[in-house]
Amino acid sequence: MPTYHDLMRDLQVKNDSKIVMLVADGLGGLPMAPGGKTELETANTPHLDALAADGVCGLSIPVLPGIAPGSGPGHLGLFGYDPMQFLIGRGALEATGIGLELQAQDVAVRGNFCTLDAAGNISDRRAGRIASDESLLVVEKLQQVKLPGVEVIVRAVKEHRFVVIFRGAGLGGHVRDTDPQQTGVPPLAAVADDAASQRTAELANQFVAQARELIKDEPKANGLTLRGFSAKPAIPSYQELYGLRAAAIAVYPMYKGLASLVGMDIVGQAKDLNEQVAVLEQNWQKYDFFFLHFKYTDAAGEDGDFAAKVKRIEEFDAIIPAIRKLGPSVLIVTGDHSTPAYLKGHSWHPVPTLLHSDCCRPDTCTTFGEDACLRGGLGQFQAQYLMGLAMANAGRLSKFGA
Repeated sequence: MPTYHDLMRDLQVKNDSKIVMLVADGLGGLPMAPGGKTELETANTPHLDALAADGVCGLSIPVLPGIAPGSGPGHLGLFGYDPMQFLIGRGALEATGIGLELQAQDVAVRGNFCTLDAAGNISDRRAGRIASDESLLVVEKLQQVKLPGVEVIVRAVKEHRFVVIFRGAGLGGHVRDTDPQQTGVPPLAAVADDAASQRTAELANQFVAQARELIKDEPKANGLTLRGFSAKPAIPSYQELYGLRAAAIAVYPMYKGLASLVGMDIVGQAKDLNEQVAVLEQNWQKYDFFFLHFKYTDAAGEDGDFAAKVKRIEEFDAIIPAIRKLGPSVLIVTGDHSTPAYLKGHSWHPVPTLLHSDCCRPDTCTTFGEDACLRGGLGQFQAQYLMGLAMANAGRLSKFGA
């Protein structure tokens, strides 16, 4: 019996269509009080509303009902991969995103600098979102860490984030995070989930002990947590599955890493939305598929700042005319998951999703928001099938069967 990916491989058709997927990270939200509006419904989004009136809307389920995904699984679903089957750890994403090429014996880990109080408890999980140039100086101190039998590679990523790669024989990637996901408590110890990863956990704890001593006098980044232990994943590429020349236009390294792992080219060095649109225009003739990622809706939601998330959504709305002017065959607007300011974190709520093409069978939605999307023509569906819809609307899938 053919799988979904088998169908994508077998039915793909070459043509000149262009598909653009705009992802506002953590787009979905909740009202701050019963009967109120979500962040997306509160925002002034005339361009998204106009797109919704001409397109078809729905709600995508990132993984499974009730499951709140991380950014990795959330994006994998949007890219057409079953997040339950293809597991990519955050460490691999961050490492690949800054241009490190993982080897077979590597285990990569995403690090977060944090602030510890006098008792050793976490007072700020992100070290005040320390500036990247400050963080780089702290990462330089970590280059002094030496561990027996392995090479240790430490690189700065962005702000409070850094990457550690343990390179050596006998390392497994199944180790639990050391971030307790709350303040007022100390970082956790690294614990292996299987025997093959026991040495990795021991090395991680040795790394943390040495690192803590090296950075103990830092005013902000005097502690660290480790997340997303992961080995190099095996995953089919976009070119293989969809026959698409795919490009990613992202600011944050993690999302560049995820796109790179599924075979997208990372194009441009954009630092904001307007620069991302410029990169899109510059590369329009070179690619069939474009993934454009906007991070700051998620960051505002995690901070619990409803007004800031509304403002970020309005910034996102403002780029829609420039993208429509390019004339994409299919334009998708969605998020990788919901991050309601009310919950200050990722949630399980289905994500508003909009698809526009010249053959999309428009529904009755005239605005783009959670309530409208609930009544949209796409219904509620698993995000891993969104790429199939994009391919079909782009005329890139042939008929199945006789």
